[in-house]
Amino acid sequence: MARLPRDVQMAIQRQAPKALRKPFEKQFKKRFLKIKSEMIKEFLSHPVTVELIAGPRSSNISGTLGGISNLFAFIGFDSSDSPVEPILQILENMNYNYSGEAKIGVIYNVNIPEASDIFKVTPLPWASGRSWAQGIETGISGLGYLLRKDKGRSGGAVQSKTIVRSGKFQNTQYISALINKYKKQFNNIK
Repeated sequence: MARLPRDVQMAIQRQAPKALRKPFEKQFKKRFLKIKSEMIKEFLSHPVTVELIAGPRSSNISGTLGGISNLFAFIGFDSSDSPVEPILQILENMNYNYSGEAKIGVIYNVNIPEASDIFKVTPLPWASGRSWAQGIETGISGLGYLLRKDKGRSGGAVQSKTIVRSGKFQNTQYISALINKYKKQFNNIK
């Protein structure tokens, strides 16, 4: 088989990325949207998220409080709060952008949030400098002071001035693990 002249090979290499950009983008977008959808689905089905969406009357399905209360009441959200909404908005707003051409193909950058971005939009209702989402991973103190009552901000618990029980918050993987898992998947889109 005859080999193409060098100048023809160079012209093809220069033009190939431009000619292939639309088909590559179509494939990239399809894979991106599939992974993004899986990420949001996993976030919405996480026991912490499910428990928080259920509100102050839910059970402690996340296992973080040993069944003593639920996260919504323990953290002290107002009964009308939707604490996971800011996280969901960040995940839904994830996108990608064209970054340039490769030898045969194109390069896209995925704008996936860092865990710290999510921690910034999830302040504890009573300590705005701290994140409840980060607290799920690192611990939130005060379980021993929690009284399960139909009172308080959430309508599901109040805080006692004295310790009323023993118990320790059970840290669990949440946002950081989700971000790390899907960051790898987005980076592997070819």
